Amino acid sequence: MKLIHSEYKQSNMKIWNEVAPRYHKRWASISKGPFQSSKKLIELVGINKGDFVLDLACGTGAVTKEIQKRLQNSGYVVGIDTSITAIKIAKKWNGKKSNLDFVNIDAEKFSFSKKFDVVTCQYALFFFPNAQKALKNMRNSLKESGKIGISVHGNNVPFFDSILDSVTEYIPDYVPPNSPDLDRFGTKSALRSEISKAGFSDITVKEFLFQYNPGMFEDYWKNYIKYIPKPLKEKLNALEYSKRNELKLSVKEKTAKYTKKNGQILFPWQVLISTAKY
Repeated sequence: MKLIHSEYKQSNMKIWNEVAPRYHKRWASISKGPFQSSKKLIELVGINKGDFVLDLACGTGAVTKEIQKRLQNSGYVVGIDTSITAIKIAKKWNGKKSNLDFVNIDAEKFSFSKKFDVVTCQYALFFFPNAQKALKNMRNSLKESGKIGISVHGNNVPFFDSILDSVTEYIPDYVPPNSPDLDRFGTKSALRSEISKAGFSDITVKEFLFQYNPGMFEDYWKNYIKYIPKPLKEKLNALEYSKRNELKLSVKEKTAKYTKKNGQILFPWQVLISTAKY
């Protein structure tokens, strides 16, 4: 199993290094769709001036940026991520500040000499092959008075499902075998249970339903093709022309109930945000 986890991590890191610039431009640098949750996460976990904060799996620094705004010139925030490319973007986007740092490190293996007041983690827990190890690492990194704030996608995210449900029918190996189930924390009870197992207390899980407009169907489909990583694009391109058209029609059918009279798609986007204490 360790070997499988290792292979998955290497593959995932390669993908993130490739897509990080596109991900940043389309998602992290704007407060649309799921990234409306960044400010909510900071509010709910209750970051105060002077706090020492760790932003775990920080990506290109969306949450880190909000934390630093809250801290201003006080406290300290460290963003960590396994993607070297994402860290480079985060450093450039956030700019140089005396109380801000970014480190390239694994969420399941990190350790710091100083304890944190708060640890945040947005849209990453479901990617960790060993989520318990990452959560326990978070807890071990906290002061005894410390808190965590975690955001995950809920199970009601048709932006993903409208495509993935169809694609996996036409390309059975689209998702590599032994990959973590990305939906496994998509309910309040599942997320609460996982956090509880790691030893946290006073766990709260709040649900938010944001909206996202990817444009008309052709915009949605073209952007999907544009933004997916190379290994998935190669699998899609390997489909026969007729099968690819069938796939596209299947996806279009799934988006029909979210399509307005003017042709614009408006997806609901469920996000769960949990806070807990050491």
